[in-house]
Amino acid sequence: ILPLVSVNQILLLLLVLTVCAILYNKVHQVPLALRNETVDLESPEEMEEEIPVVICAAAGRMGAAVAAISSIYSNTEANVLFYIVGLKTTIPHIRKWIENSKLKEIKFKVVEFNPMVLKGKIRQDASRPELLQPLNFVRFYLPLLVQKHEKVIYLDDDVIVQGDIQELYNTKLAPGHAAAFSDDCDLPSTHEMIRSVGMQNTYMGFLDYRKQAIRDLGISPSTCSFNPGVIVANMTEWKHQRITKQLEKWMQRNVEENLYSSTLGGGVATSPMLIVFHGKYSSINPMWHIRHLGWSPDARYSEQFLQEAKLLHWNGRYKPWDYPSVHTDLWENWFIPDPSGKFKLTRPDS
Repeated sequence: ILPLVSVNQILLLLLVLTVCAILYNKVHQVPLALRNETVDLESPEEMEEEIPVVICAAAGRMGAAVAAISSIYSNTEANVLFYIVGLKTTIPHIRKWIENSKLKEIKFKVVEFNPMVLKGKIRQDASRPELLQPLNFVRFYLPLLVQKHEKVIYLDDDVIVQGDIQELYNTKLAPGHAAAFSDDCDLPSTHEMIRSVGMQNTYMGFLDYRKQAIRDLGISPSTCSFNPGVIVANMTEWKHQRITKQLEKWMQRNVEENLYSSTLGGGVATSPMLIVFHGKYSSINPMWHIRHLGWSPDARYSEQFLQEAKLLHWNGRYKPWDYPSVHTDLWENWFIPDPSGKFKLTRPDS
């Protein structure tokens, strides 16, 4: 048996060692994130994926962007991050509108678009000057505006989303494709509308086939066109293929040679995309882009068809915040009045 003094000495030594160990850990404490411990935090795999949605807020039509954002936010549980793109002069207005309405709960970033990037790349055309607005070309510069995401949704402001935006985000892009669009020939139910109001749905309606540069592309004029008002884009492929540079090249060629103009079907923003993406894009589910609602003040779709649609697009001259226009009730469901009173709806009784 050890003498009592020895036992006491051993216990004292153990106590001293324990105190030293505690003090050492406090002084040399390893940050929690570097320790191999189980912590009560979500792992990256478990965290909900962020869905970036790019929408422009243009002067005179900010109510459109607000209604589009409202419809998306109200119809999804997904983790949506809105990139709201504007010019320097319009940004304070849209920020105030969001922060002083029920949209103050959304996650958003306001991004300023510098129109100087377009200098020398747009051919002036007096027939439809609204198509030359700088924000019409934001979709050409997606990687410059949205830098941390692999996949991005771009939407024109004149849309309403009735489905869950997660579905659109889940659109599969084929290997090597930088974007997915909606074919203009994809939905039989829209063909009657196209015939009735004389819309274009082939390359002939967008490019001037009298020009040698267009004929040299080797694209048949009867090739079905697509609409770039709804885009699901892969940023890695977009940058790898230098899509923005390609689009700028055709913009500059149009300035010099007048290869397409706003008197043709899609103005000056659709045509370069038709050239650059010909044969190299994936398809969006047709119900995720029901369009042409703004093409005529009279031609209408059936109410049942519109109820089934996931996304409605008032492309054309007749916008749902103006008069005349069709199916305005579906758009107004999502409109939030401007707290500042600057933006007002145009209605027959106003």
